Amino acid sequence: MQIAIVGLAGSGKTTVFNTLTRGHAQTGGFGALTLNVGVVKVPDARLDRLAEIFKPKKVVHADVTYVDLPAPPASSEGHVGTEELPAEHLARLRESDALLHVVRAFDDPSLPHPSGSVDPARDLEQLDLEFILADLAMVDRRLERLGSSGRHGTPAERESNEREEVILRRLKTDLEAGRPIRDSGMADDEAKAVRGFRFLTEKPVLVLLNVGEKDLATAGELVARITTKYPHRHAMVDHLSARIEMELGELDAEDAATFMEELGIAESGLERVIRISYRLLGLISFLTAGPDEVRAWPIPSGSSAVDAAGAIHTDLAKGFIRAETVGYDDLVALGSTAEARKAGRLRSEGRTYRVADGDVMEILFSR
Repeated sequence: MQIAIVGLAGSGKTTVFNTLTRGHAQTGGFGALTLNVGVVKVPDARLDRLAEIFKPKKVVHADVTYVDLPAPPASSEGHVGTEELPAEHLARLRESDALLHVVRAFDDPSLPHPSGSVDPARDLEQLDLEFILADLAMVDRRLERLGSSGRHGTPAERESNEREEVILRRLKTDLEAGRPIRDSGMADDEAKAVRGFRFLTEKPVLVLLNVGEKDLATAGELVARITTKYPHRHAMVDHLSARIEMELGELDAEDAATFMEELGIAESGLERVIRISYRLLGLISFLTAGPDEVRAWPIPSGSSAVDAAGAIHTDLAKGFIRAETVGYDDLVALGSTAEARKAGRLRSEGRTYRVADGDVMEILFSR
């Protein structure tokens, strides 16, 4: 899973990146063309508990790649700002599974807002508009190409081009009205037909309001206000104080717990953002456990047992026989796979079984 961290200059997005990755990327560049990449292990206490039972040689968490991208220049007549980004940056942005949009909601006289005032709703709309313009430019170019060459080819190719044109013209209408593609309500087959474009406004988005320490007590009210003004599909709004989270990351566990209690912070920003990102992308984790390895595997919610097998290795999916499955809570309560089997909690599931979050599975397959 790759998530692109985006935001306007001065939003604190690189500080958020450092918070999540425990990195030390340079901040305060106000739009410098630096791309930062970090891989984060997804916190999952279930793995620690399973490690106590199975005593494995290693424990492997699911991971998330965060890419901190520079703010795109503002669009103007004749050019689209986002498309002015270096090719590598734009490719990273389009290849990401979701966007983490950091919006400035803190006031700091020592770090003046580039626009002269702090206005989260305005900044959110501004960057959204840049992404809408980038998608609109891509749609226009493709429609122009279809108009000149899409009428040629085999009957099947012409039929495919005509269908694509119908979809793109509908998306063009939405984009011109300022609506992101994630709101268009495309059917699965329609989404598949235009998947290759990797539209920016089609991606799920987590809007993260970056608040100051003095605003923590009222951050929930701000989240509620912005959420009301941002009724888009596949979008969520939350808050974080990136500066405080960075300070927490520099403390030992005991001091960090004390500091969090004093500030009324129930969990680290990393854990909350990861959890929200999982929910936003519709992901769950199934687990594998044994003497060699305890591991978490992220898959889309609703995945089948054979899909889970394929997440481990394609050979397991091809030769799938069955999945020996037990719920995490049952396994921990009973203490071992053998006891789970005796108690009738270990089940043999077939190809179409819908995997539940926390299922501990062993895939049996033919070689």
